[in-house]
Amino acid sequence: MHNFENLQFWKRSIELTKKIYLVCSKIEKDEKFGLISQMKRSAVSIPSNIAEGSGRNSDKEFNHFLAIALGSSFELQTQLILTKELQLLEANNVDILILELKEIQRMIYTFKNNLNK
Repeated sequence: MHNFENLQFWKRSIELTKKIYLVCSKIEKDEKFGLISQMKRSAVSIPSNIAEGSGRNSDKEFNHFLAIALGSSFELQTQLILTKELQLLEANNVDILILELKEIQRMIYTFKNNLNK
């Protein structure tokens, strides 16, 4: 069992989720139940799956939940790209969030590889 609160990529994903919630408040309200809702769910799914996996009985199970967290991160990345292309958010702000997200993805991927060894 791993203590998720000590994992740097969990901490970073919590910070990113807070930022996603803040930028979602700037998107038009007619998107509230569409893209905004999906972005929030994807963002929350990342640290949530890291935490859930850390409490499982084996590294194999943890690895599975890390894979789900990675999948959610790529969903979020796609949704951020879409907000940029639809000009729902300022392109520069989206690019910064995507860079942060890619760093979290790299951290999770590296941890997963080390967990598999």
